[in-house]
Amino acid sequence: MTGESTHNPRGDYSGMRPDFTVDQAWERYSPEEHALWRRLYARQAALVPLYACSEYLASLRALDSAQAIPRFDEVNARLAAATGWTLVAVPGLLPDRAFFEHLANRRFPVTVWLRKPEEFDYIVEPDVFHDFFGHVPLLFDPVFADYLQAYGRGGLKADALGAIEMLARLYWYTVEFGLIETGEGIRAYGAGILSSGGELPYCVQSPEPKRIGFDLLRIMRTRYKIDTFQETYFVIRDFAELFEATAPDFSPYYAQLRGAELVGPGETLSGERLHGPGP
Repeated sequence: MTGESTHNPRGDYSGMRPDFTVDQAWERYSPEEHALWRRLYARQAALVPLYACSEYLASLRALDSAQAIPRFDEVNARLAAATGWTLVAVPGLLPDRAFFEHLANRRFPVTVWLRKPEEFDYIVEPDVFHDFFGHVPLLFDPVFADYLQAYGRGGLKADALGAIEMLARLYWYTVEFGLIETGEGIRAYGAGILSSGGELPYCVQSPEPKRIGFDLLRIMRTRYKIDTFQETYFVIRDFAELFEATAPDFSPYYAQLRGAELVGPGETLSGERLHGPGP
C-alpha cells in the first residue's frame, strides 16, 4: 500500500539515496528471474483481457514487456512523453511520507526485486512484477495519472493532520483493489487485482464479495484485509469520478470521520448501491 509494515521490509536498503531510490541495475537480473517474469506475465496476460478495463489493456499491449523484466529507463522515455510521470527504482516498501513525496512529484516507485518461484501465487510485499504489471500501464492514462498525483499531494497533507489511515483506505480500495463500470460490465483497474491470478476472476465473477458504488467517505472508514481476497470492492463510474473525488480539501472530511465507527471489511450499510457479478 503506502509502504508501512509491521516487520522488517524485504529488499536491500544499503545503497539507497536519501529519497529512498536506488539504481535498477537491470544487468544483475539472472536468466532464471527473467524466466520467472515470463511465467508470471503469461499467466496474467491470459486473464486480463477477460477482466481488466480497456484503458489498462491498451497500455499493457503497447508496453510489450512479456519477454523480460523491463528496463525502467526505456519505459520512462515513453511515459514522460505520455503523462509526465517517471518510474523510480526503490528497494522495497517506503515510509509513507517518502511514498507521498514521489507521487506528488509524478514519480512512481517500482520495487527492483522479484519474488521467488515458490511465491508464484502469493507474495506478502509488492515486488517488481506487482508494481510494473499492476500499476505502470495506467500511468499512461492522463486522468488516472492526475488522480495518483492528487493522491500523493493529499497524502502529504494527511500526514501532517494525522489522517494517514483514512487516506490509506482510499488507496487500498481504488489504486490497489478498485473496480470500474464499463460497457462490458464490471472490470478491474486496481493493481493488487490485476497482478493476482486468483483474485482477478474472483472480483468480477464470484457472487461472494460485495461490490459497492464508489463513496469516498464510506471508503475512508472501511477496514480491509491484506491476507485474503477482499470481501468488499468499490466500483467507480469512470476515472473522472476518482479525480473529482480528490479535488476538494479533505480536511473537513478528516474532521468529520475522526472518531467515527469503522465499517467491517464485509459489512453492508443500508441504502447502498450494490453491483452483481460480471459476465
